[in-house]
Amino acid sequence: MVSKIIEWSVRHVFLVLLATFSIIAWGVYAVSKTPIDAIPDLSDVQVIVYTEYPGQAPQVVEDQVTYPLTTAMLSVPKSKVVRGLSAFGVSFVYVIFEDGTDIYWARSRVLEYLSFAANKLPENVRPALGPDATGVGWVYQYIVTAKNRTLDELRSIQDWFLRYQIVAVDGVSEVASVGGFQKTYQITVDPRRLQAYGISLRTVINVVAQSNRDVGGRVIELTETEYMVRGKGYLRGISDLENLVVKAHEGMPVLLRDVARIELAPNERRGITEFDGEGEAVSGIAVARYGENALDVIHNVEVKINELKPGLPEGVEIQPVYNRSELIQRAIANLNEVLIEQVIIVALICVAFLMHVRSALIAIIMLPIGVIIAFIVMFHLGINSNIMSLAGIALAIAEMTDAAIVMIENAHKHLSRLDQHAPAAVRVNTIIKACQEVGPTLFFSLLIITVSFLPIFALEAQEGRMFQPLAFTKTFAMAGGALLSITLVPALMLLLLRGRIPREQDNPLGKLLIRLYQPVIPWVIKWKKSILVTTILVLGVTIYPALKLGTEFMPPLNEGTLLYMPVTLPAISITKATEILQTQNKIIKNFPEVASVFGKAGRANTATDPAPLEMTETIINLKPESEWRPDMTIDKLIAELDQALQIPGVANAWTMPIKNRTDMLATGIRTPIGIKVFGNDLGEIEKLGKQIEAAIRTVPGTTSAYAERTTGGYYLDIEPDRVALARYGLAVGDLLEVITIALGGETVTTTVEGRERYGVTVRYPRELRSDPQAIATQVLVPAMNGAMIPLGQLAQIKLVQGPPSIRTENALLAAYIFVDIRGRDIGGYIADAQKAVLEQVEFPPGYYATWSGQFEYMERATEKLKVVVPVTLLIVFILIYLNFNRLTETLIVMLSVPFSLVGGIWLMYWLDYNISIAVAVGFIGLVGIAAESGMVMLEFLDQALTEMQEKRQATGEKVTIEDLYFAVTEGAVTRIRSVMMTIAGSILGLLPVMLSSGTGSELTRRIAAPMVGGMVSATILTLIIFPAIYVLVKEISIRRSFKT
Repeated sequence: MVSKIIEWSVRHVFLVLLATFSIIAWGVYAVSKTPIDAIPDLSDVQVIVYTEYPGQAPQVVEDQVTYPLTTAMLSVPKSKVVRGLSAFGVSFVYVIFEDGTDIYWARSRVLEYLSFAANKLPENVRPALGPDATGVGWVYQYIVTAKNRTLDELRSIQDWFLRYQIVAVDGVSEVASVGGFQKTYQITVDPRRLQAYGISLRTVINVVAQSNRDVGGRVIELTETEYMVRGKGYLRGISDLENLVVKAHEGMPVLLRDVARIELAPNERRGITEFDGEGEAVSGIAVARYGENALDVIHNVEVKINELKPGLPEGVEIQPVYNRSELIQRAIANLNEVLIEQVIIVALICVAFLMHVRSALIAIIMLPIGVIIAFIVMFHLGINSNIMSLAGIALAIAEMTDAAIVMIENAHKHLSRLDQHAPAAVRVNTIIKACQEVGPTLFFSLLIITVSFLPIFALEAQEGRMFQPLAFTKTFAMAGGALLSITLVPALMLLLLRGRIPREQDNPLGKLLIRLYQPVIPWVIKWKKSILVTTILVLGVTIYPALKLGTEFMPPLNEGTLLYMPVTLPAISITKATEILQTQNKIIKNFPEVASVFGKAGRANTATDPAPLEMTETIINLKPESEWRPDMTIDKLIAELDQALQIPGVANAWTMPIKNRTDMLATGIRTPIGIKVFGNDLGEIEKLGKQIEAAIRTVPGTTSAYAERTTGGYYLDIEPDRVALARYGLAVGDLLEVITIALGGETVTTTVEGRERYGVTVRYPRELRSDPQAIATQVLVPAMNGAMIPLGQLAQIKLVQGPPSIRTENALLAAYIFVDIRGRDIGGYIADAQKAVLEQVEFPPGYYATWSGQFEYMERATEKLKVVVPVTLLIVFILIYLNFNRLTETLIVMLSVPFSLVGGIWLMYWLDYNISIAVAVGFIGLVGIAAESGMVMLEFLDQALTEMQEKRQATGEKVTIEDLYFAVTEGAVTRIRSVMMTIAGSILGLLPVMLSSGTGSELTRRIAAPMVGGMVSATILTLIIFPAIYVLVKEISIRRSFKT
């Protein structure tokens, strides 16, 4: 069939060219429309159920909100895990779905189950779905600054002007605000005056709530004109509140100002931001919608901000503090540079080996068209243009032209023997015959390269999402290359291979290769057994570096931006958190490599940010590396920063923004390694966590280990005395209502001030709720007879410790231990850490721990590859057998697999790379290339021996051992040029990828290194070991033929 396609293509050149131009036009459209991002979106399909329960302690939130919701969500179809987090005043439930689940289907199912669970929740508590964004949706962050404005004014500008304008931008799912002060009207009541006038707290609340509304009274008609009636009752400021009538006392109105103080005050804060160590800032976070083109979203946001700038008050400015487009552009620019270098190298190899520019042009034309085919399929499958998908194309470029090169070289051989004045029909037939001679083998070899990437399609979860774009694009590009090699290449050969075709012996490079290789083959034939023994010894020696290689899930990707994530002990006050944050930012800003520092403590006003107040996220934007101190690297800089930021009570952790958000949402762990402790009692879980933390600290390579303090929060418990309440005719609810309002500060209504909205809260004075003694004596509970009873007479007030936040996983209580390491591979570290925990920690019944973070992914990927790689090798074996139809040749080619690993392992050892999924991808790709070069050499040896057999059969003689030696010499030496062209194309074509140093190169270098190293050892295998084994195998059959 392949032969027929080749013949059809040569005889229908116009149709082939027309199809090619159509593909180019289609490809240009696809390239312009393909979304661009830095790395594939690695986050799981997840739906967040976000519930606000203002002023409530974590235990109350857990019991009344999170637990009912998590148990309801456990039965959602296709859900993998349900994580709950109960924090102060807020509940987060994360429903993580299986790979491939449509996010909008998932959201509709969660909403369906939420409608059942909502009935179990307290009154006025309304759960809502988080934004339809992915875990890595935080694409753009900015601060609002002004020298002459207060923080509450800036926050109002952000909340009521900027936020709504930016959220309307195409591709933006949500704009979250954080930092500054949210303005509220605070009514601070005087309990003694209320008592004197006989006014209850509930009366004050009802009066305020009912005095803040506008109403409509339909219409009236006056002088043939219709007038709409409205009653204006909105509160418009402090004076309106002060003049509200609470009660008439002895014929005189009691105004609200007579019993309370009304003032503008900041609302309760659970998040603060700080910029460059200069003080607090107001910030906004633009969250991109699921599946949107990140670069387009950022561009749209920037355009909108520029539109809004003229409308901002004088002196107010918007300054970006995190912009992912810079990372995207750096990554894409780096890979574009690599792709251009590869095309130039492959073109130069073609010209140098063929010494015929038009012939080289065939391979050069084929390259971009093969890439375009990959982009067309990418576009229609919805795969982004990112580091991984472009790396797939980069890997394919090195191998894509192999088929074209061998075909052109074979055509050269045939055409150089042809008379220049031969008829056109003879020329056409010669080209068809030359292509058909090697076409099927080359098609099979490209098919093997394509099939060898099948294990990557079997990867799942984060590792699958990372590397499948690479496997897809490499497969598409190779499939495109295979298709073009039997359609476009033969057609172009007919058009471009004209005039005098230089003979191989006229080519200086070809002559040099023959001169160097010719004396090698007799030596190979003479010492064939010694070569085989040496090969086995080399394979044995390679076990040493293989055992020395460390393991990791993924090499760290340098995003060009650092994320510093220190954690303090729970129950830190907002004042202290601000102080620590500013101190840290000042220290960081003093480093010459740092361009800007933006710190956030606590959480932004979004469901996508569950950070507690004790956790800081500081984005460190770095200057270009050209401006760094000499010999400074990212690892050295992190080590120096870590040393400078050793603050007592603060545990440091270092990561990168995208990586952090992906890790946190995939496993809940923000550090490379994490341990999850599960059980039924938070006290016991904390005890185990501390023991594990102590054990982990003893393991070499640990830079920080922090076990969450599950009972490290502080509570002021007010426990009702039911007997005392009964004595005064009070219900427990009456007491709890006073606690909620007087101490909690209930928001009773919202003022409408143009486009802005501000809450109105009622609360006791600070001095009456500042300590347990004041609360017991000064907070008054109204009894049925109008008397006011101090709270201390009706309840027991005590200070206790409890959970600062409560985590659950699949409705089971959990606590996390975060571990950061440096200078060690993850696999080796985990082995030591597990041993330390096993020896030093004893788990009671009902409690257990699991290892999470990157280790979790690594284990899963390793288990998957153990099954899939052998299956792939079997498929490769079957394909090679289908090509040769002989077991001996198939087994000889399969030898290329272990021997190609030799070079890859030694190069990895020399470069000090760890074994990671990226490296595994490189080795998987190497199998196909090594098998291809082996198949090409074996095909040439077979052709030479077949010709010799045909000659001897014509004279009625048998093939002798000398004939075999001559055939092997002829087959190997005369075809050295085409063999070396494919090998040089693979090795030199991959060098730009292996030597690249830009953004994303940490991943692509580790994919290319085993392939380059493996191809070097595969070259020795192809040129020396294959001929030796071939001679040994064929000698046996020839000797047998003489015996019979």
